[in-house]
Amino acid sequence: MTDATDDEFEAYADLGATTADAMEIAETSMDRVHELVPQETLADRIRAKSVHATGDSEFQHLVRFTGTDDSEPVRAGARAVSNERPIVTDITMVQAGITGRGHDCPVRKAIGNGAELAAETGMTRTAAAVLELDREGVYDDAIATIGNAPTAALALADCIEQGTRPAVVVATPVGFVKAAESRERIREVCADHGVPAITNVGRRGGSGLAAGLTNELIHVASDARNGDVVLDE
Repeated sequence: MTDATDDEFEAYADLGATTADAMEIAETSMDRVHELVPQETLADRIRAKSVHATGDSEFQHLVRFTGTDDSEPVRAGARAVSNERPIVTDITMVQAGITGRGHDCPVRKAIGNGAELAAETGMTRTAAAVLELDREGVYDDAIATIGNAPTAALALADCIEQGTRPAVVVATPVGFVKAAESRERIREVCADHGVPAITNVGRRGGSGLAAGLTNELIHVASDARNGDVVLDE
């Protein structure tokens, strides 16, 4: 492959493709994923991304969407990207995985905030960080992405229950303790309060998955700008 354009590289920016050879690898990889996952809806794009991020074709069946239909969280996330709303991650690793191409959204992490609250209460640093940013109104109309810390997801769920309204929540915290439960709580609270969400079931998940799914929202927004995707349905 030669003479790749900037736009073509942008399509695979989150895969690290910055050369023609890397583009060919990225395209071949996604072609194989698309043989395993239908590409009929916007939700299917998220399912495909989950397969690519985990290397597991069965992971597509573990993704859950909270909204009026499966594609609503994808549309909501893409609109937030188009409106240059903040992308707020739980930890540095997720923040580092968010592509810098195809959007002008500020990307910030929660961790590092709320140190005094954590010390005073004994709660985890990530939970305290979420609560601190929520006090500043950071999560309203933002893309809230949690890929590592179940306690961050639980704290965000509490904030939503108390009136915070992210544009969309992407929550894939990983682990054996509270991870599945935290995502279930996100689903329940978001359903009750009309907040679109993308989560998964089971113990698996993680920072790479959360970043990958968020990057797909960015790619959907780019496709909408180019007229390839219609968001107003």
